[in-house]
Amino acid sequence: MATWFTADTHFAHGALRALMRRPFASTAAMDAALIEAWNAAVAPDDDIWHLGDFAIGHRDPAGLLAGLHGRKHLIWGNNDPPALRDLPGWTSSQPYAELECEGRFLILFHYPLRSWNRQAKGAWNLHGHSHGRLKPLARQFDVGVDARGFRPIRLDDLRPERGDAA
Repeated sequence: MATWFTADTHFAHGALRALMRRPFASTAAMDAALIEAWNAAVAPDDDIWHLGDFAIGHRDPAGLLAGLHGRKHLIWGNNDPPALRDLPGWTSSQPYAELECEGRFLILFHYPLRSWNRQAKGAWNLHGHSHGRLKPLARQFDVGVDARGFRPIRLDDLRPERGDAA
């Protein structure tokens, strides 16, 4: 069992695809590529933390969620309405989380934080929202798809030179 992280998939959000200049010919092609990358990486018994902005205007978000591998945890983003947060396909759904994973203490939030719990003791802040356009602080990582090759990542995928001084 592995633990994965992602954010800002924005399934079905054509305007975001254009705004971020995502390299897909259509919104349907973007969604298909994101689903394929997710399911290629994440096994059915893995945990995956989605740090917000899951789907915007998708006609069947419950069906979409059911078709994605893993035990899915949602950290609420600014584009995740209550109806999406409450879908039965989420193993957990909350605005913020702290967890220990692979010997690291993690602070999970949709937004990048300026300071966070245990920051001075080596804790990492994983976030989305900035779509790879914000310079990180030490031990701070944007796990959104725009910053991570349009796929979920594991902690080992994070390059120490991008923020890990510990």
